[in-house]
Amino acid sequence: MDKSTENVTLYAGVINDVLKNYKDKQVEYKELFDIANGYDFTKPSNKIPIDIYIKMCSWIEQRLGRFNLIRIGRNIGESTYETMMTNKILVGKCAPLEVMKALIVTAQLGVQDPKKRGWEIVSYTEKSIVMRRTQNFNSVLQIGLLDGLIRKSGALCVKVEFKQEVIKGADFDEYLITWL
Repeated sequence: MDKSTENVTLYAGVINDVLKNYKDKQVEYKELFDIANGYDFTKPSNKIPIDIYIKMCSWIEQRLGRFNLIRIGRNIGESTYETMMTNKILVGKCAPLEVMKALIVTAQLGVQDPKKRGWEIVSYTEKSIVMRRTQNFNSVLQIGLLDGLIRKSGALCVKVEFKQEVIKGADFDEYLITWL
């Protein structure tokens, strides 16, 4: 996977979604908040270098653990779903496959990348989808993001797991999403 970050930005709203989980711990987690110093997060549409997101996620994973990233991912998944509805990328009740197609569009709009990396649908069945991550997003956070998005579709008993992982030698992270 191409992990380059040059000229790649994302919207400040994503950073706000990460930080809002720790607003009441700004003193304890000063290092985390310091990563974002010097950037304007007052408008969710402000563009922030993706490196800031990557550094924040690494800090959280190393100091607070994977579960915290999954929880943040769920929050981002829920706010991403709301953005999809507000911007009419999704309209009304949608099946999981429609939500994943909308994720591809939303990632292209929300991440400014000259190489157009983001998400791909590898395969799908009536009760499963395999998604490939082609952007330099935190791999653990994406478990929560995908879970949160699929749950918003009304699917029950959602499970998201790695099908293959870059850290284990794969070219890309792929996620198997299943539901009832």
